[in-house]
Amino acid sequence: MMEEERTKSFPVSKRMVYESYLKVVSKNGGAGIDRESIEMFNANMSKNLYKIYNRMASGSYLPPPVRTVFIPKKQGGFRPLGIPTVADRIAQGVVKDYLEPEMDKLFHGSSFGYRPGRSAHDALGQCHANCLQYAWVIDVDIKGFFDNISHEKLMELLKRHTQQRWVLLYVERWLKAGIEQEDGSIIERTKGTPQGGVISPLLANLYLHHAFDKWMEQSKVNNPFERYADDIVIHCCSKEEAEKLLAALEERMSEYSLTLHPEKTKVVYCKNYRRNEDYDQNSFTFLSCTFRPRAAKDKFDPKKLIVLFNGAISNAAKTSIRQAIRKVLNPQWTNATLEAFANVLNPKIRGWINYYGKFFKWRMIKVFHYLDGLIQRWLANKYRFTSKAKTIETFQRIKEEFPVMFYHWKFGIKQD
Repeated sequence: MMEEERTKSFPVSKRMVYESYLKVVSKNGGAGIDRESIEMFNANMSKNLYKIYNRMASGSYLPPPVRTVFIPKKQGGFRPLGIPTVADRIAQGVVKDYLEPEMDKLFHGSSFGYRPGRSAHDALGQCHANCLQYAWVIDVDIKGFFDNISHEKLMELLKRHTQQRWVLLYVERWLKAGIEQEDGSIIERTKGTPQGGVISPLLANLYLHHAFDKWMEQSKVNNPFERYADDIVIHCCSKEEAEKLLAALEERMSEYSLTLHPEKTKVVYCKNYRRNEDYDQNSFTFLSCTFRPRAAKDKFDPKKLIVLFNGAISNAAKTSIRQAIRKVLNPQWTNATLEAFANVLNPKIRGWINYYGKFFKWRMIKVFHYLDGLIQRWLANKYRFTSKAKTIETFQRIKEEFPVMFYHWKFGIKQD
């Protein structure tokens, strides 16, 4: 440790700040309320990093307000996203990097969100397996979770895991930091932690670890679950068990100043060819995949169709993908080239297929019928085709000559 670092009030080192900086830069991200981009920050990087270090190590670091942007939700409406400044993201990362290695060891094995070495695919895979074994599900939706976390309760929980004064000081300051309103005014938060903060997912996991995970582990040992941040699925053996557990869960959440969404939280029957009870709720959506009864070929008799309960890309996700595609490829933009469209779309298509195609890939690939339809309309406009047959012929010829121009073409999608 350098002599300068030994004389500081808190054990924050330049190395800790620099390692956090590297992570923030790798994720890019937008400017905060000061409108300073990463490129602008980098123009005077050494001085900016030293300022963060000096203030954090001396106890004088004060987080600026958080910029608010509203992003569309797949199911409609908008979600507020809090964007800290570049410098504040680095400062938050210092605390997160210090806390996470030890804290993550405490978290439950069925908690998957925002944790090292865990993914949404892991959560979905476990959910598939549990739906085979358990006939009933509680689809849990916590109303405005990030906005309603109790600051007092969170600080109490954090103190159970660390007594480091600098960690407690800065977390408390981040919780109370101002947040931008729609009209541009700034107000101080009295509860909640903004989605978009570097430290927020770790704090959210800590909160629900105590509010939910440990409670389930201690008192509901026969009910496995999957939790990805505040997105939760609980598995039950019977409707009666599910309804009883749901009532207990509502009471438990109230102890942590949280409320279950009355319309979105529901009991679901995982109906399949072996389960034939009459119940009106037969589907739920988890991590943008909808689980419901679906016809499938019997693996022992491929000529026979049976009903299985499993998950595939949700309709909301399909709509979101179509909207994203249309923003890039408008059939009227005939001054552009197909290669230009492909260069922009291919990274997106690859990401969609890698995520949604993990389970039942063919259901995901079918979404790109829409893209191929747009390409055909673009060809008709570009070359003024009046014949649909001529358009399809040209489209097929391009696919044969350039089979990987668009990423999804490699999967051999057929036209209806």
